[in-house]
Amino acid sequence: MVKNNLLKDNERIDSLQRNGYSIIQDSTRFCFGMDAVLLSEFVKIKKGDMVVDLCTGTGVIPILLSAKSEAKHFTAVEIQNDMADMAKRSVIMNELEDKIEIINADLKEYDKYLKKASFDALTVNPPYMVPGKALVNPDDSKAIARHEIKCSLKDVLSASSALLKNGGRFFMVHKSERLDEIIVEMKNVRLEPKRLRVVYPRIDSEPNMILIEGRKCANAGMRVEKPLIIYDENGNYTPEVRKIYEEA
Repeated sequence: MVKNNLLKDNERIDSLQRNGYSIIQDSTRFCFGMDAVLLSEFVKIKKGDMVVDLCTGTGVIPILLSAKSEAKHFTAVEIQNDMADMAKRSVIMNELEDKIEIINADLKEYDKYLKKASFDALTVNPPYMVPGKALVNPDDSKAIARHEIKCSLKDVLSASSALLKNGGRFFMVHKSERLDEIIVEMKNVRLEPKRLRVVYPRIDSEPNMILIEGRKCANAGMRVEKPLIIYDENGNYTPEVRKIYEEA
């Protein structure tokens, strides 16, 4: 009953299958997908880390990571009022108010509400699409989540570098077709690419996602991990993906 009292019209509660945590989502707006789950599995959080999540949406990544890490605290930033509101209510629903703070703000104005060089790790599942290169969803919420309307890749990386301590770890999921641009722009803001994993829908298909880790002010040198294949020849999740969802 308490959980249901936190819901608004068109909203539902989805189980995250981890520590009994759930998340509030609106079926008419942008809902988290596989990319968020894969990023939460790729991320490496150390005990006592101060972590910031940009473009947090409904807060799924900090909630998942709070269940599977020993981070000290998570700060999550979301520009859309309604999405940030859902994230805040999900934090309350999971009794994580002491662990996760949701900030409703523009990441381009990070210096107004966050201290520079104050985080050990940063996660981000940003908008992937460049305006003018793909159809824009008529729903504002979905369009902002998917297209670089409110922030660009450069904006995301610039804020990320500024917020991380020297040696801080950066984790992002993005479209594989933008990998060359991502690496160039990361280097431009002193986020040295250190680890890369390419995601393929099927073993015989082109890749569609990348998971990348960077380190602020680190030396050059990147490790490329084995590919992650989502579906087997029968259209079912591969054993590795099933395990990721079981441990999400």
